Amino acid sequence: MNSKNTRASALVALVALASLGAQAASPLPALNVDKANISVSGLSSGAFMANQLGYAYASTFMGVGVFAGGPYMCAGHSNYTACMYNATISSSQLGTMQSDLNNWSGTANDALSNVARQKVFLWVGGSDTTVGPNPMAAVKTQYASNGVSAANLAFNQLSGAAHTFPTDFAGSGDNACGTAASPYISNCNYDGAGAMFRQFHGTLNARNDAPAASNYIQFDQTPFTSANPGMASTGWIYVPADCAAGTQCKLHVALHGCLQNYATIGADFIQNTGYTRWADTNHIIVLFPQTQVDNTSRSTSASGSLANPNGCWDWIGWYGANFAQNAGTQAAAIKAMGDHVAAGSGGGGGGGALPAPTGVGTSGATSNSMVIAWGAVTGASGYNVYRNGSKVDAATIGATSYTDTGLAPATTY
Repeated sequence: MNSKNTRASALVALVALASLGAQAASPLPALNVDKANISVSGLSSGAFMANQLGYAYASTFMGVGVFAGGPYMCAGHSNYTACMYNATISSSQLGTMQSDLNNWSGTANDALSNVARQKVFLWVGGSDTTVGPNPMAAVKTQYASNGVSAANLAFNQLSGAAHTFPTDFAGSGDNACGTAASPYISNCNYDGAGAMFRQFHGTLNARNDAPAASNYIQFDQTPFTSANPGMASTGWIYVPADCAAGTQCKLHVALHGCLQNYATIGADFIQNTGYTRWADTNHIIVLFPQTQVDNTSRSTSASGSLANPNGCWDWIGWYGANFAQNAGTQAAAIKAMGDHVAAGSGGGGGGGALPAPTGVGTSGATSNSMVIAWGAVTGASGYNVYRNGSKVDAATIGATSYTDTGLAPATTY
């Protein structure tokens, strides 16, 4: 799927853009994050991934923003073309997807009950023929079916808008709102980032239309990606000055679409979408993970063998059948980055915290026990295992697996 956006930024932001070139990658900082205010959003393939993260890690993300995406696990059961191009998604298809959500609740994903507490923001262009209003209507139906209240479920369709990220300011190179073309960011006289942040956090302070270039940090993604061929070696993070100084801040993960990574369009998605303008004055750190082109043809869940030449996020199973679960390689990498950013306390930019283990899985189930295993974390001397918020063993676990006992059948932990 080719994410479609158009550019937007005032002249003052153009000056900042010119200064945001490739940097020597720094370690991802650990900061003082309010863990009750972590959210995620994305456009196109990034919207599909944001949706997947919102379900897979429902206990982490309090807010989910979907700009022109489709429902959870759509391409897990159908050719990806049946999930875009304004295809109608039937109640039967949604029922199959819901079975996955039900079956994976509390096992391959966080407990599904967490979704009902989320605040969800949905946006689509009325003239979007790349994904389109029909798949987005299915996204709305899916969230409502899983308990998200009408007050917490905002659906926005903008007449005349194409497949793009909508802004209310004009930037160099941006396309008209009704045109779907690179960089797929458009002045639609609609402030998508601001509307989404208000859905999540209520009233906002006035935005800063010229965020400081020094607040943008290019960081090393490799400690988190498990050498995934679809993820770049570096990502970006925007850290407002007060957050860098130790103020407790919110965290938002912003996911670009296909053909929108830094290697393809430079800093346009990072700077020209409006995320950082609102973040700068509202104590919000914005994490911008990055994909890369992968020209190797790979088996997918329901779309045959395909390459990923547009640097899309994995919403069709390029990198494993568990792509939409919390053990999916890209999902786990993004979650690990967010966990690392949220691991700081007080003073801001220190880097001592280790990322959370990735690749967590279960096996060997009996009527009263389960083996839990995870990937090793470089530099870790041991691991603590928690069940329902309580540590299950007084000792620190020295291995990368643990047999949990004393469990009851048919019970979610």
